[in-house]
Amino acid sequence: MPFPKLLSLRLLTGMFVLVTIVAVFWHWFAYEQFLNTPLGYSNNKAIMLVEKGATVNQLTYRWKKQGLIENQFYLKLFCWLNPEYQNIKAGEYLISKSDTPLSVLKILSQGKVIQYAFTIVEGVNSHELMSQLAQEKNLKTNFDIQTQWLNQKLEIPTDNIEGWFYPDTYYYDKNSSSLSLLKRATKKMQQVLAEEWQNRSLNLPYKTPYEALIMASIIEKETGLPSERKKIAGVFVRRLQKRMRLQTDPTVIYGIGPSFNGDITYKNLKTKTPYNTYIIKGLPPTPIAMPGRESINAALHPEIGEALYFVATGDGGHYFSRTLKEHNEAVRRYQLNR
Repeated sequence: MPFPKLLSLRLLTGMFVLVTIVAVFWHWFAYEQFLNTPLGYSNNKAIMLVEKGATVNQLTYRWKKQGLIENQFYLKLFCWLNPEYQNIKAGEYLISKSDTPLSVLKILSQGKVIQYAFTIVEGVNSHELMSQLAQEKNLKTNFDIQTQWLNQKLEIPTDNIEGWFYPDTYYYDKNSSSLSLLKRATKKMQQVLAEEWQNRSLNLPYKTPYEALIMASIIEKETGLPSERKKIAGVFVRRLQKRMRLQTDPTVIYGIGPSFNGDITYKNLKTKTPYNTYIIKGLPPTPIAMPGRESINAALHPEIGEALYFVATGDGGHYFSRTLKEHNEAVRRYQLNR
């Protein structure tokens, strides 16, 4: 009879539709569960390295091989439905045990790579800085401090790179190079120096911002207490204005170079170098270290006063004197007797 056959066909069709709907919902539930189930990392934190040019398909294959996921299809389906997640960025990523395929893909597509920190400390010189950079295992360094190539790449406006790297903490990822970090430090130093030079005090003995940078580096090396920066700057500025020699030990030490053993001698003070301010007049030819903004500001805003001499008191500070006689007495009190 046609009626039972029609009923049977409708019943079969309905069952097929029902099974299809159940299957679709089951797969959708499994798909959603897959995206939001933590990856199978055994440690609380793990580093994931994504090579340059890597694709989601390669990443999916690696996760499957490592046993982190069971279903490659769901991950590929998600990226097909959401193409913005297909453009993953190369680099190192810190993945936690609770991260899911969805959260990891978000991290990779946004390029939230691990950031390392490198700090340029106030008062460090270029030789010390390059040595420190060479020890940074996560930075690529392929140049020599002596090469003219480095000077040109950094677009430094002088023949010497000394003093041109602004002391600060710089963050970088594993694909970064020392050159890129130094470019940022150079750009920041030029910016800070220009800002401070623009707002400088009047009647200073500097013809160019570079001369102010040289003075700032000397102040940086001489200053033990931040509160004394402008006072020390005032002494040096007045000595320049009176055509007196600066007679500052840090410049002598810089002129000796890496061979300096930590003990400055009478012979060192009498040995002529371009940096021996006991012999040369005026400023040395280049900075002797990397000054911070405070020292640059002090060089351009020296404290008004009459002191022409100072000597270390042994507690990080200095005793300031107006006359040579007073200074010699302070030297005996604080240096020779000690």
